[in-house]
Amino acid sequence: MRKTSLDMVHRLAQKDSRVVFVGSDLGSGVLDDMREEMPNRWFMEGISEQHIIGMAAGLAIEGYLPYVNTIATFLTRRCYEQLVVDVGLHCAPVKLIGNGGGVVYAPLGPTHQAIEDIGIMRMIPNMTVVAPCDASEMERLMEATLDWPLPIYIRLAKGGDKIVSHGASEFKIGKSIVYRQADDILLVSTGIMTQRALQVADILSSHGVEVSVLHVHTLKPFDRQSLLELSVKSKLIFTLEEHKRDGGLGTIVLETMADAGASGVEKIIRMGLPDRFSIEYGSQDHLLNLARLDVDSLVADIKKELTII
Repeated sequence: MRKTSLDMVHRLAQKDSRVVFVGSDLGSGVLDDMREEMPNRWFMEGISEQHIIGMAAGLAIEGYLPYVNTIATFLTRRCYEQLVVDVGLHCAPVKLIGNGGGVVYAPLGPTHQAIEDIGIMRMIPNMTVVAPCDASEMERLMEATLDWPLPIYIRLAKGGDKIVSHGASEFKIGKSIVYRQADDILLVSTGIMTQRALQVADILSSHGVEVSVLHVHTLKPFDRQSLLELSVKSKLIFTLEEHKRDGGLGTIVLETMADAGASGVEKIIRMGLPDRFSIEYGSQDHLLNLARLDVDSLVADIKKELTII
């Protein structure tokens, strides 16, 4: 997914002379082809994340289309004031590519785990927040960012994930995608958790339980209409995200349902990361398993809820 996003920056730069790339200490080899082909539009600024946000905002205000790439925790937490004041306040169309959303950097501990980035980024006025589910969808997203008039935060997974998105689907920022449709149970997912949601749906189907799956690649602006239409026949809604249960997709769904005065849904269950820093080190899957976000645990917990209602 990361390679696809960066390769797309190069392709977009070949198509549009306004596109520039700004990186922060990303190591050798990152977009070397672009650096050699257009050195005046390729910048590697070292460990200076707050600086590159101000730099990118200035470039955007001058008419360029800067694509910024670094580790998600550094891009969001470390630069928050610059994101609010330099980018959000000026509505500068900076494209922010955050590596390692969620617990991708599990081996490096809690300092590198972006478990609250969706929540804090969606709080910035004018900011768009997206989390594609695979490399194929990332390609369609990057194409759409070129003419997107607002700042946008793009949450990356680690890469190498299975392709599950529908290649023929029309991709539109701000419009969720319905992958399965059934009555009674609705799974709402974002990012790579959509891959797990689809696996969960297949297993439940083999047990005679059919569920809807709504893939929310754009968390802000949120597609209220798709959620509300699917929720009409849903008794249970489960939200799946590689993010804290507070502030992210689950909170967005709760807010949307409350604001709309939606009735008929008996329960909304938020399935995500707990409200604590991880004390475990290991792989991404290890931390997701501890949070019961592995497929087997998700199936078991959903089936348990079905026996309660």
